[in-house]
Amino acid sequence: MQDFFSRKKSELGVSLNDVQRKAVLQTEGPLLLLASPGSGKTTTVIMRIGYLIEEKGVDPSRIKAVTFSRASASDMLERFQRFFPELPPVDFSTIHSFAFEVVRDHFRKTRTPYELIEGNLPSDEQGLHKKIIIRKIFKTLVGENITDSQMEELTTYISYIKNKMIGREEWATVKCEVPKAERILKEYEKFKRSHPTKLLVDFDDMLTIANDVLGSDRQLLWQYQQRYDYVLTDESQDTSLVQHAIMEKLVEEHKNLCVVADDDQSIYSWRGAEPQYLLDFKKVYPDAEILFMEQNYRSSKDIVTLANQFIKRNKNRYEKNMFTENPPHQDIQIKELSDYNDQAGYLVKEIKKIKELGETTVLYRNNSSSISLMNEFDRAGIPFYMKDADNRFFSHWVVEDVKNFMRMAFTDKRPDILEKIHLKFNAYLSKQQMQELMKVRNGESVFDNLLKFASLKEYQMKPLKESRKIFADMKEMKPRLAIQTIRNQLGYEKALEKMSKNLGFRMDYLLSILNTLEEIAADLKSLEDFAKRLSHLESVLKNAKRKKGQNAVTFSTFHSSKGLEFERVYMIDLVNGVIPAQEDLDDPLLMEEATRLFYVGMTRAKKDLELITYRTKDGKNVGQSRFVGNVKYILDPPKPRTGSVRSGVVIGQRSEKEPVRKVKGVPYNPNAIKRAEELLAGNDVKHRVFGTGTIVEIDGDAMQIKFPSKEKTLSIATCLEMGLLEPV
Repeated sequence: MQDFFSRKKSELGVSLNDVQRKAVLQTEGPLLLLASPGSGKTTTVIMRIGYLIEEKGVDPSRIKAVTFSRASASDMLERFQRFFPELPPVDFSTIHSFAFEVVRDHFRKTRTPYELIEGNLPSDEQGLHKKIIIRKIFKTLVGENITDSQMEELTTYISYIKNKMIGREEWATVKCEVPKAERILKEYEKFKRSHPTKLLVDFDDMLTIANDVLGSDRQLLWQYQQRYDYVLTDESQDTSLVQHAIMEKLVEEHKNLCVVADDDQSIYSWRGAEPQYLLDFKKVYPDAEILFMEQNYRSSKDIVTLANQFIKRNKNRYEKNMFTENPPHQDIQIKELSDYNDQAGYLVKEIKKIKELGETTVLYRNNSSSISLMNEFDRAGIPFYMKDADNRFFSHWVVEDVKNFMRMAFTDKRPDILEKIHLKFNAYLSKQQMQELMKVRNGESVFDNLLKFASLKEYQMKPLKESRKIFADMKEMKPRLAIQTIRNQLGYEKALEKMSKNLGFRMDYLLSILNTLEEIAADLKSLEDFAKRLSHLESVLKNAKRKKGQNAVTFSTFHSSKGLEFERVYMIDLVNGVIPAQEDLDDPLLMEEATRLFYVGMTRAKKDLELITYRTKDGKNVGQSRFVGNVKYILDPPKPRTGSVRSGVVIGQRSEKEPVRKVKGVPYNPNAIKRAEELLAGNDVKHRVFGTGTIVEIDGDAMQIKFPSKEKTLSIATCLEMGLLEPV
């Protein structure tokens, strides 16, 4: 055994630690390998596969390695071939491709004709494609065209239900803000099964059908079970319930299953990922071995210590202690800006000092954050690569509306433009009046034609004339003022509020698009300049996808950064409402996932980590993320004040070994929190008087706690001394 490891060390320069070696040698039976960030997971997995082949004589074709994405499967194959160039390739694949293989065999056996309806969109809108089908069903049931964001939410909703194996009777319990989501799903499923010549199948169906088939067709299951003696699943914290079920069936005979995961990096619950499965691994496999790969080889001691302490705020996890032998580098930086608008400019100023742009990343929770970054960095001439460039901003209907308002300012003689926005400003025009206008073809002002030829009501005359003047004035306005005029004087924001109530749009998201447009418009002189700038940025966004591997800053969401590493990491928009989002605050499970997401962002950094927050945005106060407050607390825990007097009680310092002193007049509470380290932002606590609340922020000795009745600021030292708080 030692020969294998010493041989690989001399051949590859790869040296494994004790836990990594155990993972390589533990080949028989179920194994859960919990791999902390930067712990050499991929190297260990590849070495384990090589050991099976070279030392145990296992035929490579008898090993199945399943991972979450095609990129991961490709990376593992490339690494295997580099480590073991003389060996035949092992079967590396995604779970979806394995499921498709099962489904294809089943349909061939049952002679069932089928068509896969997901992947690249066909050029023909009549084609059989998941999004085209959903688009038509939505239009029929809702009476509107589906937006890109609604399509994304609806397809996520469908995937979630399939991956969680949720029965039809419970579909309505799954939250989805798209109107008539449950009805659309039912019609979609009905459509797929009602095609006259074939069964229509999407990517999620491949999983559910494969699981059903392996559960009902014992012969087909046996064929697959006999094909593989060893099965390995990577990134298993991202694996859904139906995917776990498929793997369970595949290994139920030999149980030679190695599951590689990190429950602390499970960040895809909205997509159906099931981190609880990892916590229940021993229930499924009572004889399983669980190994903890806790040594981090990536990051400095400062970052590892902080991240390890930070993730402990979560309770629903395996107790791990990530550590490193790397030296300290520099303290984690926290930058507090006065306003959101200062953020992109600050980043430009800082990153201009850096030569190795390829080792720098800016991370954010929401893709919408990238647009203002892109605008500022493009102006400054700093190249950037966008890992998950999202073009939906420029095609969003709000952006198109604003452009149409500006087109009307250029020429008020085009009824086709007015038709697109007539319900979105305060002219109060009806569809019938627009139809009357469309019949007039005299090349005159649409406003004049409405006043002359449309059957207007008396109350419509004045606002219509006012609108005509506003559009005329807008032509000479600077674009930022023009957008503000559209929002306020023309009543576009009020129209958006009404649409949000009726159609379930998120008003805050729509306002953020308008605010971003104003950022882009800043310093531009004319509406023509603004149109050109939008077109230019759209082109820049497309080109940003091609800058991978170049000396360019990486822009990425926290989600897409998983698996990556950089010398320096900037985490931005760290305010409450973004991370954690409002819905996170209302749900303990979502709050734990938001914590994991923040942890993933921090652990991308090798040496330099900077957290950026701000006090105001769009004229409103926004609180710094409670996660930033938690980091501050870890970096600089408050020290109990000595000799201060509160409520007649003298508060002094006390060593941990001393018993808690009973304060006169206050009943002793054996369950009370006794150490300041136990008070972390985001944790729930029970106060003797005010009841259960959530710690919002900690600043020195002051602690803000949100109780059901109101938010209160309390002294940490007093609470500890008097035993006022209990853990929940």
